[in-house]
Amino acid sequence: MRTPTKLLTLAAAAGLAVAAATSAPATAAAKKQVRANWAPADTAAIHPGVQMYTEGAQCTANFVYTDTAGTTYVGYAAHCAGLGEATDTDGCTSDSLPLGTKVDFVEGGSLVGEGTRVGGGTLVYSSWLSMQRNGEDDADTCAYNDLALVKVDAADTGKVNPSIPFWGGPVGLNTAGTAAGDTVYSFGNSSLRGGIEQLSPKQGTSLGTDASGWTHPVYTVTPGVPGDSGSAFLDAEGNALGTLSTLALAPLAGSNGVGDLAHELAYAQASSGIAGLRLVHGTEPFSPLL
Repeated sequence: MRTPTKLLTLAAAAGLAVAAATSAPATAAAKKQVRANWAPADTAAIHPGVQMYTEGAQCTANFVYTDTAGTTYVGYAAHCAGLGEATDTDGCTSDSLPLGTKVDFVEGGSLVGEGTRVGGGTLVYSSWLSMQRNGEDDADTCAYNDLALVKVDAADTGKVNPSIPFWGGPVGLNTAGTAAGDTVYSFGNSSLRGGIEQLSPKQGTSLGTDASGWTHPVYTVTPGVPGDSGSAFLDAEGNALGTLSTLALAPLAGSNGVGDLAHELAYAQASSGIAGLRLVHGTEPFSPLL
């Protein structure tokens, strides 16, 4: 049995705080998702990989989402708004900040400062809060459903681009999981790295799919560290695979647990009340060259 712990988030001026296939191809229909008014990828202030601060605790954005009304959301891990300890991994019993909590988007944060605030948003969905409201009792769902959505403030939506820095994409949503040995890609942005961008892109290997499809244990060249929580993972074709959630202590010490986005997004679609919630594809092509 795996023994995971949530990747710790970073709390400014307070030390370390709470943390933690046939894939869908790029099609003509998918390309229609790319709207004309996304900010250019090379200058966008809000994007996958941007740092997100929630009452001082720092995590990393995964993907951009939208709905029927065209509202813009950015995702991170539900435990980024958690109030418990790093070992509190059960979203069905762990405490969380409420919906309506303000979240800041920040660039350049480090251990000596929070960097530059580039925008803001509001927590509008938490898988933890939804599971608790629903009375969820499936053990795998409770342990690995770790997705939250932040609605970007109207004044900041023009700053958003949905592309993954360095890698490009996502080109679609992975709906079939991964097999042992499959290549995966990620972009972490923990302020522990002190703004050294070369350390953010990561390539690794999946160990397969676990917990009824809810999670993928992965090894990357360097594992996700505190502050990377919530960050995006892509599969070998550039599809959105999942979100960084846990650091395993045993038996796969040093591996990370990546929550399966197809499962997490389906749960959100069923329980968030957000009509037409969907993943937004990147404006930049997927380019898996490290």
